[in-house]
Amino acid sequence: MCGIVGYVGKGEAQGFLLSGLKRLEYRGYDSAGIVTIAEDGTATLIRAKGKIANLEEKLAKSRRSDKIGIGHTRWATHGEPSEENAHPHKAGDIYLVHNGIIENYKELKKTLTEHKFESETDSEVLAALVNSFYKDGKYPLVNAVVQALKLVQGTYGIAVVSSKNPEEIVVARSGSPLVIGIGNDETLIASDASALVGHTKRAIYLNDGEVARLTKNSIEVKTLNSEPVSAKVEEIETNLAAIQKGGYEHFLLKEIVEQPNSLKETLRGRVNVENGTVHLGGPGLTEAELRKIKHLIIVGCGTAYHAGLLAGYYIEQFTPEITIETVIASEYRYRSAYIPKDAVALIVSQSGETADTLACLREIKKQGIKTIGIVNAIGSTIAREVDGGTYVHVGPEISVASTKAFTSQAIAMVMFGLTIAQAKGVKPGVLRPYVEEIAKLPEEIGKVLSGVQPEVEEIAKKYADYDHAIYLGRDTAYPTAMEGALKLKEISYVDANAYAFGELKHGPLALVDDRFFELALLPKGALYDKAISNVQEVLARGGHVIAVTNVADFDMPVEGVVKITTDIEMFAPVLMNLVSQLFAYYMTIAKGYNVDQPRNLAKSVTVE
Repeated sequence: MCGIVGYVGKGEAQGFLLSGLKRLEYRGYDSAGIVTIAEDGTATLIRAKGKIANLEEKLAKSRRSDKIGIGHTRWATHGEPSEENAHPHKAGDIYLVHNGIIENYKELKKTLTEHKFESETDSEVLAALVNSFYKDGKYPLVNAVVQALKLVQGTYGIAVVSSKNPEEIVVARSGSPLVIGIGNDETLIASDASALVGHTKRAIYLNDGEVARLTKNSIEVKTLNSEPVSAKVEEIETNLAAIQKGGYEHFLLKEIVEQPNSLKETLRGRVNVENGTVHLGGPGLTEAELRKIKHLIIVGCGTAYHAGLLAGYYIEQFTPEITIETVIASEYRYRSAYIPKDAVALIVSQSGETADTLACLREIKKQGIKTIGIVNAIGSTIAREVDGGTYVHVGPEISVASTKAFTSQAIAMVMFGLTIAQAKGVKPGVLRPYVEEIAKLPEEIGKVLSGVQPEVEEIAKKYADYDHAIYLGRDTAYPTAMEGALKLKEISYVDANAYAFGELKHGPLALVDDRFFELALLPKGALYDKAISNVQEVLARGGHVIAVTNVADFDMPVEGVVKITTDIEMFAPVLMNLVSQLFAYYMTIAKGYNVDQPRNLAKSVTVE
């Protein structure tokens, strides 16, 4: 959560800090703040509650040409959104911004009797703790930070400056990402590389337990035990166009529409239609290792969890001798689960920084189990810590609600399953239909998107006054229904829940009344007739049903129908998910809510 930026160099710090915070606003938008320091040590601290625009208004009245500063956009954890709780926090000569949670802040706060606390945050406690070491002159700034962090329990990504030394920034991380950008006589920092795009292509990704002292032309990285680190300089692959709206009104619509191309990038060089095979080099498993796999654990949160559920339904179809367990990371990290030695774990995260998923990764590795990352963000913590992995290459997702990542995560995992099946000697005739449909998916996604948008928009407007919804599906359409319900819930605030059709009679039918509408996913297949019977049960009780189907002759007395014309059959639920995404988007527009920045949420969940 939250966004951090920092600058030290020859330019004006305020300009970079403000533009960087605007790019990171999807990571937190409850409040924001900037501090810059002049050469004479004069600090200018400006904070504002709410969106970055509120901070920008204040900055316009207090323009500075200072060459060093740090900034922050907040997603509240400790204390409500307010100017007092906004970062940067001040303690003596210290100014600090912080992502993460300090778990022992109450205990630490009791020892810091000389500091007058003005906020409810754990972050101000950390600022005061750094200042307690710094103020008596015993330690340089970097040493004061290190001494403070040795007393801390929890997670952090921090940037610290001092009005006594307006030439350096100290940064450190443990569980919350930080990227150092290397410029020409300037050094930049951010919690996401997107804030650095257009300023530099060279970056250092800090690892957990590392601290760095930055000046405009030097970077010194050490561990908390003062051991020097030979930091690797990497190239930032994101371009400026990828993090701009490109003519779309909202990032969410742009990212939905990008899916034909984003899935092409996921498939590029990995699918051989002529041979009916797939090849994933990233996992780094030999054929002998693939043949030994008997258990597949898929770990994710939210949309990544749903992608794992969907992939699991497909993988079990062509690898029946493998048991597949898809788990919610926030629960799994605390379970006493036995993992067989012939298992492999797929660690799924768009950002590659999801705290619960990262914790699971580390626990699983302790048991000696191979871990494979299904990640979008290059250079992220999960991408670096897994044993092997597959980047989905969908490009940046700026809107909080994930869309294109879901599609590519699910298909990447199916391809990993196909790789296992190939190694185990499953007959090519069994696998070829899956490979052929996967290869067709980008084109079919494009057709669906261009064909259904006006229709979905009209239907969504009709249901904009509803506050309750039930999403329904069977087999592969069930996890797709779960993902559709999540999208509607997180951006339109409709109380949307998903159920397997067969579960209706075990409780959810009691909900069917005029307060609810029902969205039914009805793909062709062996369970289609059973699903139709379930729809009849809903209609018999006065339900308000919207049907999404690829059955051309579908003819039921439902209130709305979205028909998908496609040659795809097995992966039709993937196409139906596009309808759910568009439906959520247009309903949110009709309700007048912020599509890209839903209340109480942020994009990268780096706290527990």
